[in-house]
Amino acid sequence: MNTGLKITTFAAALAATFGTAYGVGQGIDPVVADRPPKHQGDEHTRPSPEPKEGGHAGQEVPPAGGLQISEGGYTLDLATPRVTAGQRADLRFTVRDGSGRAVTAYQREHEKELHLVVASRDLVTYRHLHPTRAADGTWSTPVDLPRAGGYRVFADFTPAKKNARNLTLGADLAASGPYQPEKLPSAITTAETNGYEVELAGALRPGRASELKLKVSRAGRPVTDLQPYLGAYGHLVALRSGDLAYLHVHPNGEPGDGTTRPGPAVSFTATAPSTGSYRLFLDFKHDGKVHTAAFTVRTGGETTAEPGTPEGHTDDGHGH
Repeated sequence: MNTGLKITTFAAALAATFGTAYGVGQGIDPVVADRPPKHQGDEHTRPSPEPKEGGHAGQEVPPAGGLQISEGGYTLDLATPRVTAGQRADLRFTVRDGSGRAVTAYQREHEKELHLVVASRDLVTYRHLHPTRAADGTWSTPVDLPRAGGYRVFADFTPAKKNARNLTLGADLAASGPYQPEKLPSAITTAETNGYEVELAGALRPGRASELKLKVSRAGRPVTDLQPYLGAYGHLVALRSGDLAYLHVHPNGEPGDGTTRPGPAVSFTATAPSTGSYRLFLDFKHDGKVHTAAFTVRTGGETTAEPGTPEGHTDDGHGH
């Protein structure tokens, strides 16, 4: 993903009930947050409409991304709109230009031509995938979604074209099987994942840039030798509850630029497009493995939620 702030927006309301089957049909180099929380928090907070004016002090609020399947003359053509929960499947898609031709040239951003994120509508399951592109422009990646229900697929890319801008296009994906929705996990400031603890400090503010710091520890000791992942010591994605607005949040500084060091804290600057509840997914690399920590935050004030609750736990299923 490119350098600078981007936060995109997912869209969505599930129409499934307990014990019923969702959808029909079938569904890893991923990032996972798919263990249902042991304790459930509040229902999804429905965010307010996007601000029509700029943010505080005339600052322009970044547009929400991922809510449209077509934008800027490009369309996300998802060839695999259905998978089966719990079964490994090949997810295939193409990005097409205004003439319907498959796009075959992209700018590399954060070491990749295209970044793919798959998230469940309840924001409990999360995958950050790195698909491969065939010569004809078809992208593919294996995916194994553990739970039935509705998902959103986000393709984040910049075409290799003069003055092209970065885009995040979104499409719906259904995973069939018995479905039971989960509530949005409670707001927390400390998350656990695979023996690591990640502490969140700072606030996510609507229409105003603010700093988020995430500190990684293991066995009670700060981790000071984080390894670069996608060109940074940490990679953060924020999704808005209610419509899955997708925010790319970029780190302050990159390895080798003289402004960052390899942990334990990674700093990001972010601007929320609106008030509401957001789910944050931090990817970080240590000892050769990528891990993901998940947080729920609400816009407005400093993070004051209880630390160390189970809602922040994530199960890693990385194939990096």
